[in-house]
This record gives sequence, C-alpha cells and structure tokens, in this order.
Amino acid sequence: MKILMILTSHDQLGDTGKKTGFWLEEFAAPYYVFKDAGAQVTLASPKGGQPPLDPVSDAADAQTPATERFKQDAAAQQALASTLLLDSVKVENFDALFYPGGHGPLWDLAEDATSISLIEQFQGAGKPVAAVCHAPAVFRHTKASDGTPLVSGRRVTGFSNSEEDAVQLTDVVPFLLEDMLKQQGGLYSRGADWESFVVEDGLLITGQNPASSEAAAEALLKRL
Repeated sequence: MKILMILTSHDQLGDTGKKTGFWLEEFAAPYYVFKDAGAQVTLASPKGGQPPLDPVSDAADAQTPATERFKQDAAAQQALASTLLLDSVKVENFDALFYPGGHGPLWDLAEDATSISLIEQFQGAGKPVAAVCHAPAVFRHTKASDGTPLVSGRRVTGFSNSEEDAVQLTDVVPFLLEDMLKQQGGLYSRGADWESFVVEDGLLITGQNPASSEAAAEALLKRL
C-alpha cells in the first residue's frame, strides 16, 4: 500500500498576524495508522520542504498519544521536514490520498490547481481520497467526470460552523467549510462538536474535526 499525504504550505491566519498551518494531531494520528499497517507513506506539499505547523496544535492541551509519539520519532520528523513538491507526484505511484487539516488548506490547497487535478485523477482511477477537519476545503473546486462538483450528491462532513465559531475564526477564514460543502451540493452531516465523526461515500472519506483523524485514516485503510 502506497499512501500520499498532502499538507498545506500556508502559514498566515488571514490578516490577524497570527500563524497557522497544518494541525499536528491530524497529521500524526493518520501517519501512524498507515505506518503501523505496513503502508509506504509519502508526504508532499505545494512548496515542498517543511510544512508550517499551527502553533495552537502544538500546545500542551492539544497533545495526544500520536503527537507524543511523533515527537520521539526522528525518522518521521525528517520525513515531514522534507516533503516533496506537490507538482512532482504522480497518481500512478499511489493507492490512496489523505489530507490532514489545520486552517492552512482553506487558503492554499483549496485553490491549488495541482491538488485539484490530483484529487480528480485519484477519483477517476478508482482510488480513495480522505480529508479531515478543514482539509475537505480541497474539494471546493474539484469536479466529477461529468463536470459537476465532486461532492455534489455525496455524503460529506468537515469542520462545522459551530466549531469555527467556538475557535472564534468565523470572520477570519476565507470561507466557512460547512457552507461551502453545502453550496457545492454535498450532503453535509455532522456529529457533536469535537467528537469523532467520519462519513464515507464510496471513494470519498471525510472527518469532521481533529478527533476524527484516526478514524478517517482507518476508514481509508479499510477501503484499500
């Protein structure tokens, strides 16, 4: 099994002057789900190299067994520090695609032509794509083979409006993920705030929030 994980390269939280990036748990938990299952994991990002870490996800109260494991894992840290340039990866080299969240993807991956093309190619080739928390932003402009929005008529989830409100970033983000998925015709559903909730619709797997990252990765593995 060869799994491609794509991380954000965006580190600015709008014009707040604060930093953002990827969310540590949403990378670490799936990474170890895949590695422990014997998968070969490749990391990529739009700019390559070290993706920016959302500092809030590195706070003491955000730590989980997976993030603690990552901090003791020199090989994983080296892999993260040297992500491939996104436009250098090819669909035929991988069996599945996974996007960790964090607020960063709302700005770069949602609009990234290479990422959009990769998702469309993976889906067209019958390969599963999973995204957790804010990462379903990557489906903002993706299309199905018939030209309709990829999520149209499909069951999806992602970071909810009430969760965005709780972290007080409703007026900072470029768009609200829940609203966008609905506008694209997605059949959006959600669980309770901050509880694990994963939705599968064929080759499309989405998780609502950081607590959903491990379950979303396990769902992707089952598809494989």
